[in-house]
Amino acid sequence: MESTRKQLIDLLEKEKGYVSGQQLSDSLNISRTAVWKHMNELKKDGYQIEAVRKKGYKILSSPDKISGNTLQWGLETKWLGQKLIHFDQVESTQEIGHQLASQGKPHGTVVIADAQGKGRGRMARNWHSPKGKGIWMSILLRPDLPPMRAPQLTLLAATVLAKMVREKTNLHPQIKWPNDLLIDHKKVSGILTEMQAEHDQIQYVVLGIGMNVNQQLNEIPQDIRHKASSLKIESGQEWDIQQTIQSILRLFENTYDSYVEQGFEQVKKEWEHFGYRIGEEVTISTMRREWQATLIGIEPDGALRARDKDGNEEKLYSAEIHWGEGGYHA
Repeated sequence: MESTRKQLIDLLEKEKGYVSGQQLSDSLNISRTAVWKHMNELKKDGYQIEAVRKKGYKILSSPDKISGNTLQWGLETKWLGQKLIHFDQVESTQEIGHQLASQGKPHGTVVIADAQGKGRGRMARNWHSPKGKGIWMSILLRPDLPPMRAPQLTLLAATVLAKMVREKTNLHPQIKWPNDLLIDHKKVSGILTEMQAEHDQIQYVVLGIGMNVNQQLNEIPQDIRHKASSLKIESGQEWDIQQTIQSILRLFENTYDSYVEQGFEQVKKEWEHFGYRIGEEVTISTMRREWQATLIGIEPDGALRARDKDGNEEKLYSAEIHWGEGGYHA
């Protein structure tokens, strides 16, 4: 049903003008009655559809509200989001993503909610996900990769978000290792990657993206206001959430396809270009010691590479990093 409706929307968008019921029926291999029923469902969703005798159907406008149909209207992707499931509110899109994975849903399935009751980030931290103010989304991937390469997908997703912001604004987004998108030292987005795997093969990955989009300052929880922000606060403009989601999905698909074909090197370069405090000195603490080091890049396994004052290099998988701005630690 969802696939047929997506094809219907695509046909109407491609033709621009009126499309006859018979043409839609023939193209989709469904009855004229089924076409009419799909049109009525689109009207219920808020589409304005004009039906003219002997001419056919034409979509005059799409609804302001976000839905599975509106998100697929104008979505220029080949496989990502072709199955897209939208909810008004869920506990967590990550949980839904795992459920869909266990049901055998395909690579590229996307789950989006207007609000989450129990959104979460890394290390089981809560993520405040108010209705209609941000992007709360999970992507189901079934990559042909060994588990050791799964961290690359987190790094890839971070570059996608940074590129999207750079593409649409004059802002200078940065990625705080490994997965936080910062603007002016404040976090606007985070990524949570969870995996089910065997010893040599990933079965599936659920990649969650939480992005603060249209919150005003007083809508950011007071206890994190010093280190969190939104695209609206930083840019001074209201964002179209639907178009922003579509931009992320388009960029993600293009970046992912290039990664599959060409490997990690380009992702690594882009991540390091956006990398927060790369080339700068920070204080690093582990259970064994505390020291100053210059951050110099990332490794293919997701580790952060640092060089101490004596020129010794070390790969960091977990450490407390005193970033020096905004009270950040990682």
